[in-house]
Parts: sequence; structure tokens; C-alpha cells
Amino acid sequence: MATNLITEAGFQALKDELDWLWREERPEITRKVTWAASLGDRSENADYQYNKKRLREIDRRVRYLRKRIEDLRVVPYAPSQEGKVFFGAWVTIANEDDASKTFRIVGGDEIYGSKDFISVDSPMARACIGKCVGDEIVVRTPTGDAYWEIIDIEYIAQEGEPRFVKP
Repeated sequence: MATNLITEAGFQALKDELDWLWREERPEITRKVTWAASLGDRSENADYQYNKKRLREIDRRVRYLRKRIEDLRVVPYAPSQEGKVFFGAWVTIANEDDASKTFRIVGGDEIYGSKDFISVDSPMARACIGKCVGDEIVVRTPTGDAYWEIIDIEYIAQEGEPRFVKP
């Protein structure tokens, strides 16, 4: 089961998407459906069929977002988090081959569209939580255990913060 946590920026992005779908996208598609329906025979009207389908997709997404937004808990940054890995941290890790990765630990609703975000429910994030710079973490993978060292921990907003971008 996914954790119902989200950053402030991620929560705002979901609210912005809901607002855009409901106030801009849905009324526009509804106008198109009404126009296409006024042309007559709906069974062979591609505009009508496509926009009706799009309207159903929008309604499904709106229902999901409304329910999801109610269930989510926003986790704000707190200065007491400094020095340890917690939700919302940007973490840089390296292995013995000097391969490094930098990622931000966020809620499951925020990982889509950003290659640098990982879910707090992922094995990598679970291994990092509560650790400090210099600590070694072990991540269990299907091919065996992977060993990483935490190199850096930051709690600053960086580019790639989740935000809703109109399609």
C-alpha cells in the first residue's frame, strides 16, 4: 500500500491540475461535444466520439484527484530534519565504483514526469531514511545486495519541483 505523503509543491501541482481540468479543459471539451452532437448522426461522427471519450477521461481523472487530494498528508520541511535523510530530502549516494546518483524522496503521486524523484515506498528510499552523510546503506535487489554511501543531503528546492504543466 502506498504512503499518503506528499510535498507542498506536489500537493499544489495536483490542485493546479484539478483546477485546470475542471475550469478549462472540461468546459472546452463539453462545448465540442455539444457542437458535434448538433451535427446529427452521432454514430459516424468522429468529433463527437473522440470528445465524448476525452470527457470520460477527464471526469475519471477529476474524481481520482478529488479523492486523492482528500487522502494525502502534506509534509512540510522542518529545520530539525537537517543532517539526516527524511521525506523531501535531496540525497546523493555513491557506490564503490564511484557511480553516483542524486534523487529526491517524495510521495508516489510526485514521481511521474521527473527522473530525479523516487517514491518514499521504494527500497532505495526506505534504506536511506534516517541515515546521515557517511552512512552506508544496503539495498536489496533481485541480483543481490547493492551497497551505497550517502554523500550529501539537502533540503532545498531545486529545478524539477513538481508543478502542473498544461498539456
